[in-house]
Amino acid sequence: MNWSKLKTENNLVPAIVQDARTGQVLMLAYMNREAFEKTLETGLVTFFSRSRDKLWTKGETSENFLRYVGHEIDCDGDTILVKARPDGPTCHTGARTCFVDSPDGSFGFLGELEAVIASRENADPENSYTSELLSGGPAAPARKVGEEAVEVTIAAITESDERLVEESADLVYHLLVLLRSRGLSLTDVAGVLEERHAAKK
Repeated sequence: MNWSKLKTENNLVPAIVQDARTGQVLMLAYMNREAFEKTLETGLVTFFSRSRDKLWTKGETSENFLRYVGHEIDCDGDTILVKARPDGPTCHTGARTCFVDSPDGSFGFLGELEAVIASRENADPENSYTSELLSGGPAAPARKVGEEAVEVTIAAITESDERLVEESADLVYHLLVLLRSRGLSLTDVAGVLEERHAAKK
């Protein structure tokens, strides 16, 4: 990236940090050329503090580092989108993100569904199918994942696109329940896919 082509104010540009795995917006700070170059050099996202008038690497005190993955420049050339993997909470309050209303991850409706599944964990199994599955431990949703996988295969070979989509929705739902039963999430799955992708580059 040619820093001189950026539209800066006092050699500073806003830097929006996004979780590289989920797309969740984590924080906003400012970078100058030195901060950006240090980020590339160390792999740890570094900013320029306007209040302290010096560089600071996120996590240098808390050890909740932001590990640089990549970046993009917006269409006006005056903002950097930094993609990073957070080591822990990003906000000084201990929250995952500085934007308190931001959903935990940006998997669209799948992220919302994941949250709904988590909320049903302690519900009455007699009134919630999700709770009923979770109360049986991993074995119950695992069996359903197996059944739904077979139905997806059959739909893919012999049925309509509509049926394939419907069966795929059933499979994804039960897979999310299975992950929850083991204390795992879409973020964990995305992390493995990311690592495999990086290894093939």
